[in-house]
Amino acid sequence: MPLPLAPIAGLALKYGAVALTTYAVTKSIPQLRRDQRTEDVLDDVEEGVQVRREQGEANASGRIRRVVRFGNNGPGVEVDLTALTRIRFRRVK
Repeated sequence: MPLPLAPIAGLALKYGAVALTTYAVTKSIPQLRRDQRTEDVLDDVEEGVQVRREQGEANASGRIRRVVRFGNNGPGVEVDLTALTRIRFRRVK
């Protein structure tokens, strides 16, 4: 009994097109340079959320660091999420 290739070929064509499009999009995105000053500031943020308000300005920073393991003794990945936010309100004439 021959193997029906038409359904398999359709799936391969669809997923191949998605893979090719993804590859083309990732190659077209320009590579940003790494600014060491920004990296140092992000490393200095303490874990948790801090909010500070002054006249006409609010600043917030937050950091969450967790280790995610796959299985009880499996390989792990450290996830470090850091965010800095500044919101300013100025009256413009």
